Amino acid sequence: MELRVLRYFLAVAREENITKAAALLHLTQPTLSRQLMQLEEELGVRLFHRSRYHIVLTDEGMLLRRRAQELVELADKTAREFRQAPELRGEISIGSGDLEGMSLLAELLTSFQALHPQVTYRIYSGNADNTKERIEGGMLDLGLLLEPVDISKYDFIRLPVKEQWGIHVRADDPLAEREAVTARELVGVPLIFTQRDLVQKELERWFGPYGRQLQVAATGNLPYNMAQLAKAGMGAFLTIKLRCEYQGLRFLPLSPPLEASTVLAWKKTETFPPAMGALLEHIKREIDHKR
Repeated sequence: MELRVLRYFLAVAREENITKAAALLHLTQPTLSRQLMQLEEELGVRLFHRSRYHIVLTDEGMLLRRRAQELVELADKTAREFRQAPELRGEISIGSGDLEGMSLLAELLTSFQALHPQVTYRIYSGNADNTKERIEGGMLDLGLLLEPVDISKYDFIRLPVKEQWGIHVRADDPLAEREAVTARELVGVPLIFTQRDLVQKELERWFGPYGRQLQVAATGNLPYNMAQLAKAGMGAFLTIKLRCEYQGLRFLPLSPPLEASTVLAWKKTETFPPAMGALLEHIKREIDHKR
């Protein structure tokens, strides 16, 4: 498969119309159609359901779209790295969930950019599992990960920030009058939970003997969406405290407190572009000064 043809395929998948895609790619429609048919022959699968006005991806087509996006993104990232001039410049890609640690990382990135304004950042939002997958695939240089997380494959810097666990409940919920909430008080309360297995096990350990009595109403990986479920009255959203507020919800810390750390991780034995190596040295130096 050629990257050029994969770019053609992605354009058609995005536009859902060969004529529109051909115009955007500055190709004739027969040329583009021929390239797509050759791609289907090469893979031995049908990628599209074709109709008179639009096309729809088959299951095989949807799989190829995911893989093609990853391959094209990795190729573009590699090309940008080789285009870097000798002076410190380039793009650094970073993945992170919605974490308190991101506030500190944002300060560190900003202070580094003040020293090296030609360095830019591409931020990917996702949970630890998504971020690790993209680091492994070479699409991210760094990942800010919430512990507990398996970091045996990575080098890392542990940030001097603690993530505080608690619940978001509606302002009219009886629990909202409390300053904190215990495991016993959450028995029988519908909970909106994280999807990450390691974090679920950590939370179950905190609940102790009450863990078997938990009532999980929903799971998810995007805090904003889960907060909307809590706001609608589905249950209490079990999450970490962030520097933001959700209208109509109140945050209560867990009692006894449950805290977690965050790590900034990257692949071991990775050969860095100059900007990446300089950024890591800057972060280590600044963190040492803060301690």
